Amino acid sequence: MRFRPCIDIHQGKVKQIVGETLQADASKVVENFVSERGADYYASLYKEDGLTGGHIIMLGAGNREAAVSALRAYPGGLQIGGGITADNAADYLREGASHVIVTSYVFRDGQLHRDNLRKIVSEVGKERLVLDLSCKERDGKWYVVTNQWTTFSDLEVNEANVRELESYCDEFLIHAVDVEGKREGVQEKLAEKLAEWSTIPATYAGGARSIADLARFRELTGGKLDITIGSALDIFGGALPYRAVVDYCDPKRSL
Repeated sequence: MRFRPCIDIHQGKVKQIVGETLQADASKVVENFVSERGADYYASLYKEDGLTGGHIIMLGAGNREAAVSALRAYPGGLQIGGGITADNAADYLREGASHVIVTSYVFRDGQLHRDNLRKIVSEVGKERLVLDLSCKERDGKWYVVTNQWTTFSDLEVNEANVRELESYCDEFLIHAVDVEGKREGVQEKLAEKLAEWSTIPATYAGGARSIADLARFRELTGGKLDITIGSALDIFGGALPYRAVVDYCDPKRSL
């Protein structure tokens, strides 16, 4: 289990927000934290600590400059997502991203657009693509949600569909929408199932708030899934020491 750091950028600033509130009406966005530091500061911190496979997420328009500053501060060390398409993906790779993360370009209006998925794979290659599966529970099952997490797609997140999507990408980034940004603990059933289903690297995001949560996550997943933590960390205004998380998830630790 690795700790995958994150940099979320909204309106050009590094923030931690409750993802479900990210809507067209900016006044309704619930912000847990707004940093006085630039995105490049966090990228340099992660580089110094040797953390790889972290991600930058651009939340809406107007975030490219801040995102590129982070990519240039840590070339090859960070993935990037948010508004990525087949037309602009290669540009972000040239700026230093290790991978591009795709969400709305392939999951839109409640459907998986396989033509767009094939198009971006053709453009950047399977080995540079991460698929973001934002999962929300309904009737005891999980579905990918789209349109800023407001619309259920018809794609159930289950073993068969996870295995199919693996043929198109190098990794998964999986947001547990029901708990993301709320610091209420990980969504245990989802984490357990994802560890069972996925055979490629996958990073879970949502709800982790303590070392005890990390220990429980490690137990549930057998160390097969990586984890990212945002608003709970002290570097983003939370109570959980970033340094403690880095040390706990050090790859030299044994399961």
